Amino acid sequence: MTDRLKQLTEIVTDFFFPRQCIGCGKVGDFICDQCSKKLPRLLPPICQKCGKPESSGIYCQACWKKQDGIDAIRSVFIFNGMIRTAVHELKYRNLRAIAAPLAGHMADYANENIISGDIVVPVPLHIKRLRQRGYNQSELLAIEFAGIVKLPISNCLSRTRDSQPQVRTSNANMRRENVKNAFSCANKEIIDRHVILIDDVCTSGATLEACTVALKQAGVKNVVGFTLAREI
Repeated sequence: MTDRLKQLTEIVTDFFFPRQCIGCGKVGDFICDQCSKKLPRLLPPICQKCGKPESSGIYCQACWKKQDGIDAIRSVFIFNGMIRTAVHELKYRNLRAIAAPLAGHMADYANENIISGDIVVPVPLHIKRLRQRGYNQSELLAIEFAGIVKLPISNCLSRTRDSQPQVRTSNANMRRENVKNAFSCANKEIIDRHVILIDDVCTSGATLEACTVALKQAGVKNVVGFTLAREI
């Protein structure tokens, strides 16, 4: 879709289905300026590896012991309040248009916190779930984010095993086992690249770690997991 056609589509859509703030209901934007100021931002100090709140601002205890795997994880918001609502609207209620303003917040965070890479990769859905939902919410965020920060995007990852949704697992160990060997990557164009790996929500980091294994086996040099939100 050309930029001009996209603009016309948005104008027509907004005319018949005006955007309303998910926080206060005000017409105009999905998250109005006033509600945007109230979003639950994940502020420092955080662990420099896993991105969880950490008083030292260096490494949490778990990351001191584990120096391999994903190079870093960063998240813009705490998965709570309006952000939880926004993710549910995007993920389960087909509000695809909200991906653009959410990715805008991700781009602002990336610029302010120097999250760098040379290619953007979304966490994939299994083909079965993709057919059921009709779209991959992480890919929508990645497309919008990549467009803002002017980076190429690659769907080099594939989900080879239809594991159950992570929200249905009860602890971190179960989440790791649930996505173990669930991803593959066979794209030679990403060899020695620095990847920004995009997902909507980070719960334990298990999905991002499993994707990183596949990416690094394929020759990727560095992986930063970057999500809209994180469960705390």
